[in-house]
Amino acid sequence: MKMLTQSFLAVLCLILVPELPAAEPGTERQVFKHPEADAMGLPFRDAVLAGNTLYLSGSGGIDMDTMTVPEDPKEEARLMMENIRATLAQADMGFDDLVSVTVYCSDLALYGAFNAVYRTYFSGDFPARAFIGSGPLLFGMRFEIQAIAVR
Repeated sequence: MKMLTQSFLAVLCLILVPELPAAEPGTERQVFKHPEADAMGLPFRDAVLAGNTLYLSGSGGIDMDTMTVPEDPKEEARLMMENIRATLAQADMGFDDLVSVTVYCSDLALYGAFNAVYRTYFSGDFPARAFIGSGPLLFGMRFEIQAIAVR
């Protein structure tokens, strides 16, 4: 019975979940990278533009000057959103171009604190969003954000 329920839910998700924007085959790609992160030799880029769609890698609220996570969760959320702003700007995009956002949070009790900062970055409609309890995040971060933007 459990397997039947899981199978039913999987099929239901396939039917109900809309497709995310996808680049046409053979679409030229452009990569964007933060110079300091690039110097670390990390095996990813901040974002990849394929066609009109920008795929943003997970980003956190680390203070790049000190390489530490702020003690205040709201300051961490603000730094994270500023990092996203800088990545979007590299592709001549802004927050209003975001269509889908996934936020990972190590402590769901911070939902309200995060939203207090997050909502200040949008002037129009909010993008679709998931806020997911994640367990521990790299470097002791409380939040990590991943997003998709479309021109």
